[in-house]
This record gives sequence, structure tokens and C-alpha cells, in this order.
Amino acid sequence: MSPFRFLHLLLILLFSYASANTYHSLLRMVPDDRVFSGSAGFRGAADGIFCDSWRLSVETNNAGHWRIIPENCLGMVEEYMNGDRYSSDSDVVGADSLSFAMTVQIEGDGKDIWIFDIDETLLSNLPYYVVHGYGSEVFNETSFDEWVDLAKAPALPTSLWLYEELLGLGFQIVLLTGRSEFQRSATEKNLLFAGYHSWERLILRQTADIGKSAVVYKSERRAELEAQGFRIHGNSGDQWSDLLGSPMTKRSFKLPNPMYCVE
Repeated sequence: MSPFRFLHLLLILLFSYASANTYHSLLRMVPDDRVFSGSAGFRGAADGIFCDSWRLSVETNNAGHWRIIPENCLGMVEEYMNGDRYSSDSDVVGADSLSFAMTVQIEGDGKDIWIFDIDETLLSNLPYYVVHGYGSEVFNETSFDEWVDLAKAPALPTSLWLYEELLGLGFQIVLLTGRSEFQRSATEKNLLFAGYHSWERLILRQTADIGKSAVVYKSERRAELEAQGFRIHGNSGDQWSDLLGSPMTKRSFKLPNPMYCVE
């Protein structure tokens, strides 16, 4: 990690401590002639304004399930994913995650764990989505599986930094992914290629999990971990389906992802 990026993360972390009890609200009046018209945005509003608002609705789980990004938001998503805003948003999530992690008392018995999703959480599939419309195309499982087999997805820099910090604090790392068991070898190879190591477990979908929603599947796996005596303190994912369901962890942290939605 470059000194500049480390300083950026450090400043965010310090700011999160300083502002933990400070609340601000902004009220913005919307003219009455702006009427919502679904994926076409607000009639009379610039696409950029609508697309920023749509991205906010995705990140706050107000958009519900959706299959592809709005047609007029392709440029916004491309610019966001390749620009400083995506990196900065991810840095804030990483800093907030570490801020919480530093408050956890590690028992030292190997039962204090942090769960990470993989795709768009630890590994970035942006090279794949660059040639598949940044989420403007319907998901093609076959072509994505071919990409996974290449095992060349890079690490998300903030996630790799957080991962190392959590290991240093004494957390055990559990990787809980929607990828299938037949992709274990390629997934392990890619994780090592990207710089990840020393995970406690890598949990993938088994045959019995086919057809289950991500919420059901990941909830069941968290319940199994708790039944085995593990204390799940944190959970990091780019989808709400990574984080919702029962049991939930003490704190959940959502990384930004406006390219696709997984139920």
C-alpha cells in the first residue's frame, strides 16, 4: 500500500473516532414538477442527478431486487467504479470496520471471527464487468464461471488492508461466498494471487444449497458457525444478502457495488 493511501485511511479512521457522536442533517426541497418515472429517472431532471439518487437507493437497500442497471446510468456506473469515489467510499467502510474491530476483546481461543464475502468484497471482478457493460447486461453465469477459472481477479485494496489488520488483532477469518464447491481450487488460487492468506475457513455452496437464496444460504452457515462456538463479531459484504438474515453478526459493513444485485 502506498504511503498516500495509508495516510488517507488513517485520516478517515481518525475522523470516524472524532465524529462518532456528531450528527448532521441536510434538507433539500424537491420541486413539485419532478415526478418519478421508474428506471427513466425523474422527468425534467438530469441523468446524473437521478443516477446518483438511484445508487443511493441501492446502497441503502431501498431499490429492492433489480436485474440490470438503469440504461441511462451506464456512464455513471463506469465513472464511479473506475474513479476516486468508489475507492473513497470503500476506504470509509474499511476505516469504520477497523474502528469497530479495535473495540472487540479477543479471547485468544480461536473463536473470535470476522466473515468476508469474496466477490466485490475481497476480490474485484471489475476486469470482467468492463467487457460486460458494468451491469447493463443480464448476468451470464457461464461467462462469469470462465472468468473465475482464470483466477486473476485483483484484491480490493481497502479490503486487503482491513484483512491484514484484522489478522493482526487476532481475529480468525472465515470466507463465506456464493461461489460453488467446484470453484474451490480456482478461488483459493485467486485469493493467494491477490495477497490473501491464513483464512480459517472457505465456505462455498454445496449441492444441497442449489436454489437457496443468498440470505437463506448465508444465514444457515452463520448459524452453523455459532453452533460450533464461534463468536461472529463482524461481517463484510457488497450485497445486502451477505449481511441480512438470522443470526446477524454484531456489526455488518456493506461495501459499495452499483453493478449488480444478488438476492
